[in-house]
Amino acid sequence: MYISGVQGEPVKSENCLRSVLPVELSRCDDAASFLQSGFWGDFKAHFGWSAKSFALQWEGYGETSLLVICRPLGPFLSFAYIPWGPELPPGFPPELRNSAAAELAAALKPLLPKDTAFIRFDPPWYNVDGVQPLEKPFVKSAADVQCPDTVILDLAPGEEQILQAMKPKWRYNIRLAGKKGVEVREAGPEGLPVFYDLLKETARRDGIAVHHIDYYRTLFDLAKKPDQMKIRPDIRLYLASHEGDTLAGIITLFRGSEAVYLYGASSAIKRNLMAPYALQWQAMGGAKKSGCLRYDLFGIPPNDDPHHPMAGLYLFKTGFGGSIIHRSGCYDYIYRPFMTGLFHCAESLRKKIRDLRKIRT
Repeated sequence: MYISGVQGEPVKSENCLRSVLPVELSRCDDAASFLQSGFWGDFKAHFGWSAKSFALQWEGYGETSLLVICRPLGPFLSFAYIPWGPELPPGFPPELRNSAAAELAAALKPLLPKDTAFIRFDPPWYNVDGVQPLEKPFVKSAADVQCPDTVILDLAPGEEQILQAMKPKWRYNIRLAGKKGVEVREAGPEGLPVFYDLLKETARRDGIAVHHIDYYRTLFDLAKKPDQMKIRPDIRLYLASHEGDTLAGIITLFRGSEAVYLYGASSAIKRNLMAPYALQWQAMGGAKKSGCLRYDLFGIPPNDDPHHPMAGLYLFKTGFGGSIIHRSGCYDYIYRPFMTGLFHCAESLRKKIRDLRKIRT
């Protein structure tokens, strides 16, 4: 059995993967996650990445699509990244995931830039108790790209049931914001300058990095772009204000049955009015009306450790109810060991510095 591509000789496969074929980016629009969608590949291509898409034929299980994004690390050196992939077909045995990923990594090598040092997998598989990490020939990445842990709310029940699943204080805060006159509106891309000012304030306060405002503008622009893509997500900006003061804002993504809270920012003023709670509730209602079945709060610390620098984030997001899920995080399949080792050292150092900054703030 062989894995075939358009470059180089066929690569022998042991069990799982029949073929890997480069295809148009729009083929990824059937992906379950927005991070594996053609839209996301198009978006990242505007910011230094190159997007490659493939059709994967699995032995006995049908076909899935795959998005791989590649980025230079320096002269004559690059790496590849699979965000929340590969998505495996229904019924695929969990015990074969590791071998399937290894076969895929080997098959992709001749189809990626020749200077690719490694390919980073960010598997989407999860459950509430954690998942089996990838094993040899993979090695744990020095840092994760997407946060492995998150909270997902079920939007199928009625609004009152969703509220009842929250902690009492969270229901109280949502209602308090309304009673105190906090107004939440969908602002659209026109509200981005206001949101960005809040985001820079939040970054200074919490010791986090933010993108240039063009990053967020492009997200909105591409979501409205008419082209061959089957699915363009609904990107929304919600702003909460009180008596002329903008207190907080969030950017969300609605796509099919999936709703995701992507970015949030808040002011230091009038924090007693609980604007972030009102924003989340408004976004949940908008997602439900759009037909979404799940609302992903998109990232929390791995547990409720009060000493974690982002412990407040864990408390805030888990208070809305839902299921806490855990993914394994990133693992690397190495093509060029020496260059990958140098990059891992630099990445580990950068992560330590970033974590220290968060602790100090």
